[in-house]
Amino acid sequence: MAADGRAGRGLREYLLRGGFIFCDSFFGERNWAVFEESLKRVFPDRPIIDLKDDHPIFHAVFDLPEMTKVQIPNANAVFRGGRSFMNSGVPRWRGVEDADGRLLVLIAFNNDVADAWQWADDPRYPAELANLALRLGANVAMYAMTH
Repeated sequence: MAADGRAGRGLREYLLRGGFIFCDSFFGERNWAVFEESLKRVFPDRPIIDLKDDHPIFHAVFDLPEMTKVQIPNANAVFRGGRSFMNSGVPRWRGVEDADGRLLVLIAFNNDVADAWQWADDPRYPAELANLALRLGANVAMYAMTH
């Protein structure tokens, strides 16, 4: 972001006018600290919340009743037998809401949903997690268009 905050203001305005952003594919406390600091420049007045399983984003098209307990792994970690810092840590499904409770930012921390989409047709990537990630993607798109 620009040192004077212009980029942060632009993103904030986009989100408050109905925009949506899905932040994915970062792992570990060090990466979280950098992400959180950056997001606080955009929304210094809004908390980052932990989403619960009953959040509408997990039910917009497909019913994903226990999504917050799932970790969508990084493909490199999967292909190495799960050995990677990118599969360490507790998965967190977090977000930032506006004053009316509309989710503006979906945060998939300690997850890599995009890898599941990218590798969905590779037999080395777990099919059940790829299918779950694809269902989540449909939910995210529908939620973003209707909320």
